[in-house]
Amino acid sequence: MATFKQIPSGNWRAQIRRKGTYASETFRRNKDAQEWALATERRIDLGETATRSKVKDPTTFGNLIDLHITDMKEVRRAPRRSKAFTLDALQTKLGKVRLKELTRERLIQFGKDHAKEGAGPVTIGMDIGYIKLVVSHGAAVHGISVQVEPIDLARIVLKRLGLVGKDRERDRRPTLDELQALADYFENNDRQIIPIGRIMRFAIATAMRQDEICRIRWEDIDAKARTVVVRDRKDPRDKNGNDQRVPLLSAMGFDAWAILEEQKSSSGRSSLIFPYNGRSVGTAFRRGCKELRIKDRKFHDLRHEAASRLFEAGFTIEQTALITGHKDWKMLKRYTNLRPEYLHRLKPLTQLPSIDLPVAPTPAQIALNASTTPEQVSAGDAAASLPNAQSAGLARVHDASPVGVASASI
Repeated sequence: MATFKQIPSGNWRAQIRRKGTYASETFRRNKDAQEWALATERRIDLGETATRSKVKDPTTFGNLIDLHITDMKEVRRAPRRSKAFTLDALQTKLGKVRLKELTRERLIQFGKDHAKEGAGPVTIGMDIGYIKLVVSHGAAVHGISVQVEPIDLARIVLKRLGLVGKDRERDRRPTLDELQALADYFENNDRQIIPIGRIMRFAIATAMRQDEICRIRWEDIDAKARTVVVRDRKDPRDKNGNDQRVPLLSAMGFDAWAILEEQKSSSGRSSLIFPYNGRSVGTAFRRGCKELRIKDRKFHDLRHEAASRLFEAGFTIEQTALITGHKDWKMLKRYTNLRPEYLHRLKPLTQLPSIDLPVAPTPAQIALNASTTPEQVSAGDAAASLPNAQSAGLARVHDASPVGVASASI
């Protein structure tokens, strides 16, 4: 049975107690509360899960997006910037599509249209993944009758069409000339307020992302251990509370501790070490690359550079992961692009055994042997019995002269 009560805020609260199930929701209008209660009671009578959504009966994909966002906020896992941006875009493109119209054909057409707009295989793949996430959430949490199979079939088709694919691993590291040109550009740009050059050096010295650099605080510095705590470091499995201590080293060509000492006079009274917006840092970096005509370069490449330098400096996988924050070697591998010429600097821990191979005759020796007389061949065979194969070769070359024979017989 449903009961309705107007609370002090003016909203209406609907409560349902039916067949041992309790559900409650608050609505702006009494009419919305009654419609929700009626739909929920019907769902309980059918043996389905009572929806906790304020949407009376989700009928569009946009309703499912709202459900997902609301539920994630309740457990304090609200979508972050990239996910929120993608869901907002999906709300615009597919929000009005009714659930029964979210078919394989409709999703394939969505992928084709998105590709014509300039979206790449990775972007379209992420969109399809979020569509499946939202639909699965509605079916699993709220018992909404919606199928996931059409989404999987659409992904298969889009993948075969080349419209869905994996991200291409970046293997072009910034050259020293590019880094120096960027550093000079930012240093000599009087209009540039943010010390991008210093932040660049710190990024290579610590392997931090631009947002992480702009979040670290002076209070998180341990001067004795020379470490800094990075709060809520990005991790695919646990983004909240993932605090990590990162060592401030000088092994990658830049001294992280010295850079912090240099930054003290620039941060003012701010508790942040680099009191700037991370997005502004990325924008300024891209602007500098454009001015210098440096193509295919973004700030995140400095993190790739740092990881590669760690391995070139001799750090192990475990030690490198401790600095970069990676918990999976497969992910860390994507950030590593070693330069082949650096392998010449490595020295083996032990000298491996070798063997002596016989010296093959040169073309001149073969030609000389072919033109010798039987007497010369006999003399050459005698010389070949010497222990040193190289001396035997010399004997064959010089056996035409008495001096040569005498020398070979010593």
